[in-house]
Amino acid sequence: MPEKNYQTLLPLLERVELPLGMALYESGAKQAHVYFPTSSIVSLLYVLEDGASAEIAITGNEGMVGIALFMGGETTPSRAVVQSAGEAYRLKAAVLKEQFERGGELQHLLLRFTQALITQMTQTAVCNRHHAVHQQLCRWLLLSLDRLPGNQLVMTQELIANMLGVRREGVTEAAGKLQAEGLIEYSRGRITVLDRDQLEANVCECYSVVKREYDRLLPEALIAL
Repeated sequence: MPEKNYQTLLPLLERVELPLGMALYESGAKQAHVYFPTSSIVSLLYVLEDGASAEIAITGNEGMVGIALFMGGETTPSRAVVQSAGEAYRLKAAVLKEQFERGGELQHLLLRFTQALITQMTQTAVCNRHHAVHQQLCRWLLLSLDRLPGNQLVMTQELIANMLGVRREGVTEAAGKLQAEGLIEYSRGRITVLDRDQLEANVCECYSVVKREYDRLLPEALIAL
């Protein structure tokens, strides 16, 4: 983020551990903090009345969790859950709102991130409606890898099914196909990507649409924390 804003916020940032499955905020609940993941990934989920859920976006070290605070809504019908354990910086909601309302570079950066996040949400909806489960799985794996330092994810097939909003059997079949082709290795809740190039060759256009928009709106020089 801009150096001036970073130096102002630095003493107020709290480094926290985010364990797998931790809910950062619930649907309709007032958000007390915003989070800037560093080595963790957070899923934004929509949960239906019957308990079924589907992931609408993920956020990692490229962004923040809690855009409702500066968009004026204060709450959101989605919930935020840690998909990949790690660390993050936490900032009190009132501090971020004050900085945002001052305008300037930080406000512009947060609005660009919001536009990128909306792109991911809309493309996810299109992908879930029109593309096969194995393509959705490839997209999900690639988006997650872009936000992690290595090539391994800790995630059960049941959790992936919940994220994608599909049956577990569909994920099992899709993961089995990718493993048989040598693209991934899956064992005891750990997925290791063995051939990223081929994974990108198997994914639908939804991944590249989202990645291009993030790269366009959030150059690394602007978002490094």
